[in-house]
Amino acid sequence: MAYLFLLFAHVLSAVLSIGPLFVLLPLLTKMKTATDEQMQVYLVAFQAAITVVKHAGHVVVPTGFLLIWLGGFSWFTSWAVATLAVMVGSVFFLAAAFKPTIKTFQTPAYHQQQFVQKLTRAVWLYIGLLLIMLWLMVVKPTLW
Repeated sequence: MAYLFLLFAHVLSAVLSIGPLFVLLPLLTKMKTATDEQMQVYLVAFQAAITVVKHAGHVVVPTGFLLIWLGGFSWFTSWAVATLAVMVGSVFFLAAAFKPTIKTFQTPAYHQQQFVQKLTRAVWLYIGLLLIMLWLMVVKPTLW
């Protein structure tokens, strides 16, 4: 029963760690033509979505560790090692991808089209990283 609860928590947190990113895509389209006043509101929503993604990761990681341990999987299976490697990379990516770009808003370095383009690229790259992790966790492929 504990395993099923952990699995549910893990899946739910995985959904919460990727779902808000898809909500950002229409928001990024609106940001392309937004005024500075509108952009401030959009950035609050953008940062809130990133916060949800970040905190969902705080649940997905420990539940994932517990599921590997309780499920009797080896820590050295290729899918577990690859998932951990992608996860570590995604943590660094999340820390470096959004905040530095957002900090340029209303500074001399801010150029709206480049700003939105950087955020859009970062969102798609992060979605890609999360989808790779999702594939590794669901399929559990033998990579080596």
